[in-house]
Amino acid sequence: MPQRSYLEVNGKPVKVSNLSKVFYPATGFTKGDVIDYYIRIAPILLPHLKNRPISLKRYPDGVDGFFFYEKQCPPHHPQWVDTARVPSRRRQGFIDYCVMNDESALVWAANLADLEMHTFLHRAPELEHPDFLVIDLDPGAPADLVNCCEVALLLKTFFDRFDLQSFPKTSGSKGLQVYVPLNTKATYDVTKAFARTIAEHLESENPDSVTSKMQKNLRRGKVFVDWSQNDEHKTTVCVYSLRAKERPTVSTPVSWKEVADTAKKGDRDLLTFEAGDVLRRVKRKGDLFAPVLALRQRLPDTPITTANFHVRQSDKAAKNRSRQTHAAG
Repeated sequence: MPQRSYLEVNGKPVKVSNLSKVFYPATGFTKGDVIDYYIRIAPILLPHLKNRPISLKRYPDGVDGFFFYEKQCPPHHPQWVDTARVPSRRRQGFIDYCVMNDESALVWAANLADLEMHTFLHRAPELEHPDFLVIDLDPGAPADLVNCCEVALLLKTFFDRFDLQSFPKTSGSKGLQVYVPLNTKATYDVTKAFARTIAEHLESENPDSVTSKMQKNLRRGKVFVDWSQNDEHKTTVCVYSLRAKERPTVSTPVSWKEVADTAKKGDRDLLTFEAGDVLRRVKRKGDLFAPVLALRQRLPDTPITTANFHVRQSDKAAKNRSRQTHAAG
């Protein structure tokens, strides 16, 4: 019989079981360690999960066993686990997704072996308005995380041209993701079109190392700039989520300096962080992704094409020359 006990979390009894069961055989990281990580990271993680529908990705036998996605919040969920109703894409009706709004809900999900937290880019009930634009950089072997860093720096340059601040995080797997916070009434039609244009422009400028196309046979040795994540029906791994890899790696926010150093040194291990590393980083650095929750930015009002990237850059250069001329006068 499985061993069951209860943890009192925020005054709520949360059932936990099989805490000594090994979920990451390569390191001996157990189910109890998973729950402990999510308890300790909760103060930092929960603001990123608040009111955001989540798909559970469950690994009942650990990372080497089978897994399954669970969109519909399990019918046996406690009453204190919030849900968000979302129209179903493939059938009539709705899906009631779980929402992780407090530490007790987070522990409950971790006890279900939900190792990874995959969230939408919007919050309930604003289902049509993403809080940010996301570019997912996915390397096709033999390209790796170092190549993703090189492409991410190009992305930063483009966003800088439009006076948009951007924030990188590791995927916790083999890639990198770049977030542009909006926190305004943007729509997915706008964010997706903008992201696609950037991806296609990067591909046109770097055809040997970048692809904007989804076909796997076109990705070998290149970095796939995935613009398609900007969709109301897609989820993305949440910052600070564990990943179900050989080791308990975490999707970790990083600085642009760390990205540049990794690209310069060619060492992907510089941006590989496990659960313990992340807890220590947060203690030293705080939440590097906090601005993503609050920073308000708007995408350009005029349609963006690959042509006007160059126009925008020329305009900016002209303005800088004008400022220098006035200053000299």
